[in-house]
Amino acid sequence: MAVTFSDLHTESGLKSLDEFLSGKTYISGDELTKDDIKVYASVLEKPSDSFTHAATWYDVVSSHLALRFPGTAQGVKFSVKSAPAEVAAPAKVDAPAADDDDDLDLFGDETEEEKKAAEEREAAKKPAKKKESGKSSVLLDVKPWDDETDMKKLEETVRSIELPGLLWGASKLVAVGYGIKKLQIMMTIVDDLVSVDTLIEERLTVEPCNEYIQSCDIVAFNKI
Repeated sequence: MAVTFSDLHTESGLKSLDEFLSGKTYISGDELTKDDIKVYASVLEKPSDSFTHAATWYDVVSSHLALRFPGTAQGVKFSVKSAPAEVAAPAKVDAPAADDDDDLDLFGDETEEEKKAAEEREAAKKPAKKKESGKSSVLLDVKPWDDETDMKKLEETVRSIELPGLLWGASKLVAVGYGIKKLQIMMTIVDDLVSVDTLIEERLTVEPCNEYIQSCDIVAFNKI
């Protein structure tokens, strides 16, 4: 069924077109049809950005016409009663003339280039999905210098280290002999943000942490 709009040279006419195109890519659904060409020919120029749907539709139809008739430019007006034949000077494009719009040969089989261009346009409309970074659960052994090391201070020192993507978890003291205990502590890390080796070598076993910490070892490392 043909779709028509009146007064497309006025604000009210463009508003009507914009509202009609809300949620649509083309006038008659998901494919470019002769209805789009007819309405396109009635629009004097590309609608302003205040008519978001109409402006997007105008660009899409312009792109299709540029592919079908190389050399034409956005904004070129086609007669409703004939096939695209002339382009505003200086460019001129020859196209088969027709007695009426039913003879327009705009909807034949798409070429590979046209299919690719259409796929690229559709892909551009879809918001890019942000890649989520992986996480890991790590169990550390943190060993003191001797049995006189204040283990409460040792744990406070460990937990005082704050980094983007690092979250300290549960902990406990484990006896290792001769009155010495070690701290076992869990942590969750964002893999792209935290390197466990760097955390140990550049934070946990250097000043001021090495006042309490003699060494650190990775007991378990599991991807979440």
